[in-house]
Amino acid sequence: MGLRLFGLGGGQEPSLDEIHQQQERRPSATEAIAVNRRRKSVSDRQITGASQITTRQSIVPVSLVTTLFFLWGFAYGLLDVLNSRFQVALHITQGESSGLQAAYFGAYFIGPLTYSGWFVRKFGYRYTFILGLSIYCVGALMFWPSAVKRSFGGFCGSMFIVGSGLSTLETSANPYIAVCGPPKWSEFRLELSQSFQAVGSVVAPVLASYVIFKDVGENGESLTSVQWVYLGIAGFVALLAVVFYFAPIPEITDADMADQAEMTTSATGYQDKPLKKQYTLFWGVVAQFSYVGAQVGIAGYFINFYTQARPDEPTIVAQKQGANFYAIAQGLFAIGRFSAAGLMYITKPRLVLLAYQTLIMVFIVAAIAVDSGHGVNANWGGLSMLMIVLFFESCIFPTIFTLSLRGLGRHTKRGASFLVASVCGGAVVPAILGNVADKIGTRKAMVVPLAFFLIAWSFPIYLNVCKAKELDAYRESHVGIEEGAVDPDSRLASISAGMEKYKDVEAAKIEVKGY
Repeated sequence: MGLRLFGLGGGQEPSLDEIHQQQERRPSATEAIAVNRRRKSVSDRQITGASQITTRQSIVPVSLVTTLFFLWGFAYGLLDVLNSRFQVALHITQGESSGLQAAYFGAYFIGPLTYSGWFVRKFGYRYTFILGLSIYCVGALMFWPSAVKRSFGGFCGSMFIVGSGLSTLETSANPYIAVCGPPKWSEFRLELSQSFQAVGSVVAPVLASYVIFKDVGENGESLTSVQWVYLGIAGFVALLAVVFYFAPIPEITDADMADQAEMTTSATGYQDKPLKKQYTLFWGVVAQFSYVGAQVGIAGYFINFYTQARPDEPTIVAQKQGANFYAIAQGLFAIGRFSAAGLMYITKPRLVLLAYQTLIMVFIVAAIAVDSGHGVNANWGGLSMLMIVLFFESCIFPTIFTLSLRGLGRHTKRGASFLVASVCGGAVVPAILGNVADKIGTRKAMVVPLAFFLIAWSFPIYLNVCKAKELDAYRESHVGIEEGAVDPDSRLASISAGMEKYKDVEAAKIEVKGY
């Protein structure tokens, strides 16, 4: 029972026998797209034909789902600004303010491994999108009474509900982008879509600095703007849920992914193994947990880093300026995402991942070591190093996600749930970082994310040393490049060739008998 709850036991994945029985009468990708107009959930055991969706056919659904990434980025960008704002408005310490991150990212541990992971396998992607948006709407509405009561506990509870909604969206949106289209471009698609998440993360702190928190009273303690902002978000999210009900979103089942794996070149080394033996997936989960924790820790305490790097400015002025510099850093993050997407179009994603993670290690060490202001003047050297870290953080999450999903076949949705659940690292590392920062200062406390980045760094090293041949084979696949294409050395092609040979032999026998 416990294993089934957390995704390791038996479940709704189709058996290979069920998949093989359907392959002879597989619908076309065009038929799969037509079925979505009925807006009915599809059994996860059913081959719909979506395994062969081409790039052109995927443009509309991928574009619609990409809007969710912007929404997620906007919420995440506001979270980091709220962290520093509540320290002033509610008189809490850096360690206490990490409760926001703990609530938001703690929801990621619970949702994907329980209700949202089960929901996406049971009812499909469309209705999981709608469920996630509905939960997000409720969480946003709860900010109003929390602001009225000036309750930090209430804000943490509201943020937990928001995180539950967004984790549900991610449980469906990330794998959907990864699998909706040719497997050759999986990393590129998710990287490009996630780039708009980065744009949302840029827009949020800019709006927070110049609009949302422009009028916070003389002492900086007014929370009225927080109430109205989240009320507006709730209305927009509710409208988006209605849009997704009518949107043309073809369903892609685990049976489709197993079918696609058998169409793809045998050089990928695909083998249908139990989920608990998918070791690359679980290494990816550990790496994702460590990376997200470190990234969220840096983002959550960036403004504190800036404030301590500017001892020459009053705290309130430094916080406002810190929000501006954080927006610039998030702009670098967005540029990094687009640059990584461009690189993935022309080179191997595993190499891009290794290069970016290596450079993260270099620049975060520099951010810790450099103190150009010597505790008296502005530490522009350390601050600039930390901003460059955000540039190279850009591509890590989506690339770990897609490379970890490679070869999962019928376990794709369950595997994606584990990867989304690993985002709960964002609830752990900021709490450690905040408490360490209270004792030794934010700059020196950056050794905490450095330690977690080191763990995440092991994953691209493993991929490049042990899995390079299998991962590179996906770049040569023709599945989805043209409708109905099957790689000539795939399992499905070899079976088809065997059947043709058998038919030729039987025809020859009949001809001899007739003679």
